[in-house]
Amino acid sequence: MDIRDKVAGVTGGARGIQLQAMVETVTHELWRIMSIWCVVLACVTLGGITSAGTASAASPTCTPTRADSLGPFYEPNAPARDNTGQGLVISGTVRSARDCSPLSGAVIEWWGANLRGDYDNAHRATQRASADGSYQYTTDFPGRYPGRPPHVHVRVTAPGYRTLVTQVYPQQAQTALSVDLVLAPQ
Repeated sequence: MDIRDKVAGVTGGARGIQLQAMVETVTHELWRIMSIWCVVLACVTLGGITSAGTASAASPTCTPTRADSLGPFYEPNAPARDNTGQGLVISGTVRSARDCSPLSGAVIEWWGANLRGDYDNAHRATQRASADGSYQYTTDFPGRYPGRPPHVHVRVTAPGYRTLVTQVYPQQAQTALSVDLVLAPQ
């Protein structure tokens, strides 16, 4: 015996039938509302709703790389090369924050301190990301620059994207870093 039978049995007659019909209507509406909320909850949880009432295909997004100081030693027009030493390999992919797609041909500029901690032209380079957005840069492990941990500066540009200026911080004795450089659209 379900609730409808109990309601009909308690009230009896025409009133019981009316009450039974009301209980059925309320039960049906509650199930409908719960079903809608389950769909909404699933869409929000899985990223299918991006703003009030707007559905999307939930394309992936990447968080833009954190900007860092340009520093006082940036010089434009560094030589085109992907190697300024040995001992530290920095590689990854230049990507769009919009959909994580690779940005082919992005221009990557590098500069860092030499083994003595001095900035020099021998440790400056410009390279382009490959067709699949990938890059690889080989350099000396940066020397100690007073008051700073070891770091390598990088500036990345691509048409339609904001210029990214950041720094890469290798740990002592680290020989390789994998760093995706993610640019925000303009």
